[in-house]
This record gives sequence, structure tokens and C-alpha cells, in this order.
Amino acid sequence: MSQSQQKCVLIYDDDVEILTVCKAILAGKNYRIETLLYCENIIDDIQKIRPDIVVMDLWIPKIGGENAIKLMMENDSTKNIPVILFSANDEIEKISERIHANGYLKKPFDIIDFKKVLSKYLDS
Repeated sequence: MSQSQQKCVLIYDDDVEILTVCKAILAGKNYRIETLLYCENIIDDIQKIRPDIVVMDLWIPKIGGENAIKLMMENDSTKNIPVILFSANDEIEKISERIHANGYLKKPFDIIDFKKVLSKYLDS
């Protein structure tokens, strides 16, 4: 599969270890994995990287995952990209619904659940 046909996963998290784990989990899949530690330039990031799905940490510094996703949803060029919110926050399900994320994962997440959530949007 050429790189242009590969599905792209963009993961935002300020924890380098989480990003490393996510990359390792997805290593067997034929996805292009892009990771970023900050999301204050989310629209520019998405327009440059062109992901098929965005996985967003809720507690990412500066603008935060919730605000970043709101920016995505308000932008015509990014609003149709699926977003998965992930966090250790006990309210993650409610927050995910409130900001119209496509799904959520509670940290620490199960590897199988992580793969399942992504493949729901990428393997069709």
C-alpha cells in the first residue's frame, strides 16, 4: 500500500510515553502514525498532516483537548474528521458527548479497545 493510501492517525498527547505506547500498539497495522505534544495549532496541523482520525488527550497543556476539538468542529476543513478523546478524567464520557467527539478511551486504556476504536473508523 502506498503512503498516500495509508490511513493516517494523528495523536495529540503531552506525555511522550503515551505516544510511544500508542505507536507501538499500532505498529502492526498499516497506518501512518503522526504524534504531536501540543495542539494550539490544531487546524494548521491537520491541514498539513491530513489525518483520517485524531486521538486527543483531554488534559493537553495550553488550550486543552476540549478547546482544540471545538476549534476542529467549527472549521469546515476539519469538522468531518473523526475525533477520539482520551483521558483519565472520570467524566470523559460526558465531556466526549458534550463536545461531539466520535468516541473516547479512558486512560489507562486496554490495547484491544484502542485498536477497536481506531479500526471502527479506519478499516472500512
